[in-house]
Amino acid sequence: MESRVDEAVALFKEGYNCAQSVFGAYADLFGMDKETALKLSSPMGAGMGRMREVCGTVSAMALLSGLKDGNIDPKDREAKTKTYELVRNMSDEFAEENGSIICRELLGILSREKSAMPAERTEEYYKVRPCVKLVRSAAQIVEKKLLLQES
Repeated sequence: MESRVDEAVALFKEGYNCAQSVFGAYADLFGMDKETALKLSSPMGAGMGRMREVCGTVSAMALLSGLKDGNIDPKDREAKTKTYELVRNMSDEFAEENGSIICRELLGILSREKSAMPAERTEEYYKVRPCVKLVRSAAQIVEKKLLLQES
């Protein structure tokens, strides 16, 4: 499979949020069309609705893991455990590479922002925000953990 890391970064630079960029670059590989993928992942951006909680890229990795290997039997504890272990593994790798999985910590913001309005994407935005690096990191983890290895 050809890498889609650059596609995820390009989606972010087009203006999609961090979660949409990662999820949208790979969802079709698991049977989801692009429009549905972008809609589904849109609320997860900016740490879920710009609350600056779990980074949207980490949420996208979790959603993709569910498309690949999510369990559908509510009584299958082993399947649930396998799903949770994969999410933890990917999240731990992301935190090791980036210092945290929490959006505000990654951005150096002390608390939830008052406004839900996203920041305007300007040259200055891209200079000071680590989001392109975070999108790249999450996309690389997706490829390593979901596409190159059996989970």
